[in-house]
Amino acid sequence: MGEKLNILFVDDEPDFLETTVKRLARRGYEARTATSCDVALEVIESGWPDVVVLDVMLAGMDGIQCLQEIKRRWPLMTVIMLTGHASMNAGIRGLEYGANDYCMKPIELDELMEKVTIAWHETTGTARK
Repeated sequence: MGEKLNILFVDDEPDFLETTVKRLARRGYEARTATSCDVALEVIESGWPDVVVLDVMLAGMDGIQCLQEIKRRWPLMTVIMLTGHASMNAGIRGLEYGANDYCMKPIELDELMEKVTIAWHETTGTARK
């Protein structure tokens, strides 16, 4: 994985966000966080992220609603859904609404980053190097 993509993590679990961003920073990735869809939309509006990793279970606007808004405004944005076992069907629904893939929590960071990279290449039409 040669690319160092800008990744926005949207989740309302601060411990998950903090741990994930620190681990990615050690690997040279630029990652930012949002704890709500509204904040995520502001970050995406700025043009910063290449990829959004979006939790299905969010307070306020849930992940599926947020995904629909992202895809309405930025149809080519790469989005990976995160879901727990209880909300696996929501992850599958996310695919129907335009998510590139979904992952079950907890997920190993290497596996998540592989899915992120593959999805980004599929969205942008670029070949993996």
